[in-house]
Amino acid sequence: MQDIYFDHNASTPLAPEARRAMEDWLDHAANPTSGHRAGQAAARAIEQAREDLARMLDCAPEEVYFTSGGTEADNWALRGICHGEPGHLVSSAIEHPAVMETVHALRREGWQTDLAPVDGQGRVRIDELRGLFTGETRICSLMLANNETGAIQPVGEMAAAARERGIVSHTDAAQALGKHPVSFRELGVDLLTLAGHKMNAPIGVGALLVRKGLELKPLLYGAGHERGLRPGTLNLHQIVALGAAAKRFRLGREEVLEHNRSLRNAFVMQMRQAVPGLQVNGEEAERLGNTASLAFPGILAGDLLAACPWLAASAGAACNRDFTKASHVLQAMGLPMERIRSTIRFSFGLGNRMEEIPQAVAEIRAAWERLTKKP
Repeated sequence: MQDIYFDHNASTPLAPEARRAMEDWLDHAANPTSGHRAGQAAARAIEQAREDLARMLDCAPEEVYFTSGGTEADNWALRGICHGEPGHLVSSAIEHPAVMETVHALRREGWQTDLAPVDGQGRVRIDELRGLFTGETRICSLMLANNETGAIQPVGEMAAAARERGIVSHTDAAQALGKHPVSFRELGVDLLTLAGHKMNAPIGVGALLVRKGLELKPLLYGAGHERGLRPGTLNLHQIVALGAAAKRFRLGREEVLEHNRSLRNAFVMQMRQAVPGLQVNGEEAERLGNTASLAFPGILAGDLLAACPWLAASAGAACNRDFTKASHVLQAMGLPMERIRSTIRFSFGLGNRMEEIPQAVAEIRAAWERLTKKP
């Protein structure tokens, strides 16, 4: 069986446009901060990438700060606000570990923290989140799209509620980028995280969007790169690749979204016909069009994945390799443990073809039948 990649929420293949842009600069040795001609050529390429990213995200180029990826951006967003005398912060029960573990670390450092619950479809209840705000709340962080179920969260409502109370708002939009329309202006958040490898750019590059006028403490210290807020020589070839990936999505957005939706819908429909009792987690929520969280009756997710070594998919979040550890997202949704442990996330994107779907479904069904000893 030829390998099939249905794990685009974990990481995405490089878009051809991103690969070409990166290759054009791989042999360019000049530092973008250098004053000579070679350095200034690199600086112009970085600023073009910044502009392309800003146009995709509907923000000003000067609001874009490049980072090493989503984890750095999430840490910077929270710690850039949460410093000095400990206060209070609010997040959700379904955040990515880059946010969740930072929240836990701040709690150990004396911060008061509250996590908003979600309903059975995996969406935060905005009234309950708003009810967690206090006079001491400094920041509220709510992801835009969940990495396991794809559920879209009410980030715009969160940002509006936070603004009324003078609270800084942050969203980890890493999973949504390249899979869902995102406008920094329309969301109204103060801070937004993105990761290149989630949107067909390389691993190791990302950005934090910072609203004009917001005072954010640096996470790192060094030379005055990125307007004095994020030191370190800029990662030229990966940044230009990120810009190229952003431009590709902006120009072909509807085609990309329809491609993803059609693959996901065909896969779920055929999988339901193949596996009696299959359940779709968060099916009634607005979701990323490329994501399906499926619970297979009578088996453990890890066993089914082990029986299909040709298949790239994830049991829970890809950042957690321990199949025996129950998903905190599905637990927060109140799902029974048997269903949680039988759940596999499938996510579709660039390079997937419709003809892969029936082949994958047939092989997965055969493996499921062997594991459940069905005739």
